Amino acid sequence: MARAWHLMRRPNGMPVIEDFALKDYALPALGEGMARVRNRWLSVDPYMRGRMNDVKSYVPPFSLDAPMSGGAVGEVIESNDPSLAPGDMVLHMSGWRDETIEPASNFNKLPPIPGVEPQAFLGNLGLTGGTAYFGLLDAASAKEGDIVFVSAAAGAVGSAVVQIAKAKGMTVIGSAGGADKCDFVQSLGADAVIDYKAGSLVKQLAGAAPDGIDVYFDNVGGDHLDAALALARKDARFAICGMIDIYNEAQPTSLRYIARIIAMRIRLKGFIYTDYMGQLGDFYRDMGGWLASGQVKSRDTVVEGLDQTLDAFLGLFKGANTGKMLVRL
Repeated sequence: MARAWHLMRRPNGMPVIEDFALKDYALPALGEGMARVRNRWLSVDPYMRGRMNDVKSYVPPFSLDAPMSGGAVGEVIESNDPSLAPGDMVLHMSGWRDETIEPASNFNKLPPIPGVEPQAFLGNLGLTGGTAYFGLLDAASAKEGDIVFVSAAAGAVGSAVVQIAKAKGMTVIGSAGGADKCDFVQSLGADAVIDYKAGSLVKQLAGAAPDGIDVYFDNVGGDHLDAALALARKDARFAICGMIDIYNEAQPTSLRYIARIIAMRIRLKGFIYTDYMGQLGDFYRDMGGWLASGQVKSRDTVVEGLDQTLDAFLGLFKGANTGKMLVRL
């Protein structure tokens, strides 16, 4: 029997262990054109919190008492399709479980890139890095010489944004929580780092960017978005990637400086990684080159075992990760 995490009830605020259950579930027969994959790495991401609510969004909500899903890298164990062979490593969306049997078309065989570990396709060569790349360069139209403010800069997406911005010749101010995370963001090449636990974000950002900011990459919402609005220069561009501050809250951000959108002609654009599937070639070319040259580095926070997947997910909302949060099976 395979095992998978199930959502048993819709969380109210921050999820708790009673909202979930780790259960055995029966795999289907290995029919023609299907493959059996054993997962080696699972991704947990903040967007998954929204899927626990029964609301319309850009991805369907999780069904109750059914295996949950998410990004995963696995190894093909058996295959009844010529496109996959035992031993192939594949990227797919049947995470939160140890094994799956599905049509081979649901699995994307990982390309052999020298020096790149399979889990990188859940990080800087996957949704994480792609979100940073397209959000910064397309949604925010960031360019050389811009002053860029990045919230959650020690996180998976934020740390990639910092490095991409530096590779493209931008000035970068990152925000992180605590000395260790601030040191990590500094090591990525950020020109200045704000410790959001150390006082007023508006005052700290004004000190780091006395002339204001051109671009804000938002992973957080809340006070960070307020500070970015307060310090935005004319024609500033905001890429709205995520708002982890409010995922477990009933009330939205205060937006106390929202009127500056008018005066500064600020452009706010929400975006989703899947908007850019037709441009993945550009992303793989650039990110592959940066990884190979060392301009972009990866750092993962690894939790061991399927039974720890929920702890890894909840840790995202407590700042438990530096870089990408992964579960190794």
